[in-house]
Amino acid sequence: QVLLVESGGGLVQAGGSLRLSCAASGRTFSSYVMGWFRQAPGKEREFGAAISWSGDSTYYEDSVKGRFTISRDNAKNTVYLQMNSLKAEDTAVYYCAAVRTYNFPKRHIYEYDYWGQGTQVTVSS
Repeated sequence: QVLLVESGGGLVQAGGSLRLSCAASGRTFSSYVMGWFRQAPGKEREFGAAISWSGDSTYYEDSVKGRFTISRDNAKNTVYLQMNSLKAEDTAVYYCAAVRTYNFPKRHIYEYDYWGQGTQVTVSS
């Protein structure tokens, strides 16, 4: 069992930045592929970014590529999402997700086993 807790969401103006964090419980964090998803009001949850167990590989959805950066610190059991040049359309609840695997990438909801409770990001235009 892995518990994921996101933090760092909030209200920011368009063009601004936020860094989300996701703290994971357990002693095998480095065995997990981690992902960030988001869900805007009235829309389905969608993939944003993923990072391999070692942190050597990353994968991004086209809509965030070049603006968002996913990273991880396995010593701290934490994955991050640095979000720059934020746009109004980035407004959503952001979810951290985990799956224990060495296969990468993982970009579909059904590929992940564990989910956080989400953190709200609101970008004002």
